[in-house]
Amino acid sequence: MTVFFVVGAVGLLLLVLSLVVGEIFESFEIGDGGISGLAVGIGAVVFGASGVLARSAELADVWAYVIAAAFAVVAGLVAQTVITKLAASEDAPPPPLEGAFGVLTSTTGPEGGEVRLEGVRDLESRLAWADEELPAGTRIVVVGVSGSRVRVRRA
Repeated sequence: MTVFFVVGAVGLLLLVLSLVVGEIFESFEIGDGGISGLAVGIGAVVFGASGVLARSAELADVWAYVIAAAFAVVAGLVAQTVITKLAASEDAPPPPLEGAFGVLTSTTGPEGGEVRLEGVRDLESRLAWADEELPAGTRIVVVGVSGSRVRVRRA
């Protein structure tokens, strides 16, 4: 029964580390997108728990290991499948703003202003600044990005 406690404890530790630190196994490219530390941790916890339950039901050691391994594999595969599907449904990164065109909605200079960008999906209006004073209505091109602000120049 000690083996099941140790494997379950290691699995629990792996689960906590994966949740706090991030994916531990992401550098290992196994299968489509690698194997998740969460899935391995879940499998180890299920192995330990089902092994302890099988031994407490007074099953033979062989059956306890078979049952624990079977439940661990199923739990790990289900967890990996769910994690893979969730990762595939994440939003794509926003498109790069450098080179985007737009029109100034307020006078913009070194102290700042606002621009309405064309063809950008996420935000249409952004805070902007320019090296020279540009009047509202001027057509511009984005030449740099700093956080949510964009640096612009006359197009």
